[in-house]
Amino acid sequence: MERKNIDWSNLGFGYVKTDLRYVANYKDGQWDDGVLTDNNMIEMSECACVLQYAQTCFEGLKAYTTEDGRIVCFRPDLNAARMADSCRRMKMPVFPEERFIEAVRKVVKANAEWVPPYGSGASLYIRPYMFGIDSIIGVKPANEYQFRIFVTPVGPYFKGGVKPLTLRISDYDRAAPRGTGNIKAGLNYAMSLYAIVDAHEQGYDENVYLDSGSRTYIEETGGANIIFITKDGKLVTPKSNTILPSITRRSLLHVAAEYLGLEVEERPVELAEISEFAECGLCGTAAVISPVGKIVDHGTEICFPSGMTDMGPVTKRLYDTLRDIQMGKITSPEGWILEIM
Repeated sequence: MERKNIDWSNLGFGYVKTDLRYVANYKDGQWDDGVLTDNNMIEMSECACVLQYAQTCFEGLKAYTTEDGRIVCFRPDLNAARMADSCRRMKMPVFPEERFIEAVRKVVKANAEWVPPYGSGASLYIRPYMFGIDSIIGVKPANEYQFRIFVTPVGPYFKGGVKPLTLRISDYDRAAPRGTGNIKAGLNYAMSLYAIVDAHEQGYDENVYLDSGSRTYIEETGGANIIFITKDGKLVTPKSNTILPSITRRSLLHVAAEYLGLEVEERPVELAEISEFAECGLCGTAAVISPVGKIVDHGTEICFPSGMTDMGPVTKRLYDTLRDIQMGKITSPEGWILEIM
């Protein structure tokens, strides 16, 4: 297989049209067989439910080239299950989980020439998504849906690679109690756009959102879960029913306990206690782990001892171990790696 002629090491995190994408349609109570197509355009009514009432959800995962040359995906079964949860909450038909995994396999294999080579620092980002496509003018769920997957080669999510980030405590809320914060719905991200643009204009890399009930507990950022490392090496991550259940975070908890022998703890984390932590990072499919150097709370800088130059030592061990699992350098837990070819 000959790869595309791309400067893999200098890819940004953006859309590049690849050869084929997967499309399946839901109508009259059932899904069709689905197809691969070279058409990357979507045609729909001006009154499509997704345009009127934002009935859409999505997922994000990656394909990699391993050290021994295989093309693999990381834990797509969890993406399939999380999307099923999102669909149920959004009153959308569930795309069968086994078909989700097979569709991922098909679209990655069909675009194998776009999978970055091992050692390039890049990966093939996979975006499954679903939306209500028929005309709906009253406030109600759609009757017809489209499920699609496209892929695009990407570089690091945050420019500058592992340079520690500066975050700020946001005055806006990310999710309401008993709302949709724990599912991957497009509407959750739409409400964060004003805040992230404002953060960037003010010189910050991301927002840290607090719980909307008491505004005293750390939840997550606009695009990633948060992890903390205590001064005695324990991994702590916020626990809340309005936090998106990050597959990367869940994987890191396992890696910390089973590979590195660290104590792990999922619990509510108060804003008032974050100055006591030694390290902080953002984790998610796109970023894997990005170190955080400081969090600014309305002018008060909370600087982590790990500093603004490098990733903290425990965070680095977590990052390296998870990446080595993804890249096939060390043995993965059973079922974590789906081999495409």
